[in-house]
Amino acid sequence: MLMPVRCITCGKPLAHLWEEYKKRVEAGEAPGKVLDDLGVKDMCCRAMFLGNVELLREVAVHKRTS
Repeated sequence: MLMPVRCITCGKPLAHLWEEYKKRVEAGEAPGKVLDDLGVKDMCCRAMFLGNVELLREVAVHKRTS
């Protein structure tokens, strides 16, 4: 799945960071630390990574409890 080229809120370029982020998280690093190392500090930009459709499939297996 392609990452949006820029953050929808602030306009910071993000797509070039997706492959590095994905590789490091799959290797076992904490997602928050990887985003910090890549310079993704703003919450709007971090949400672009964590809200990616590719990751939503992983989250969707967890059922919501009321």
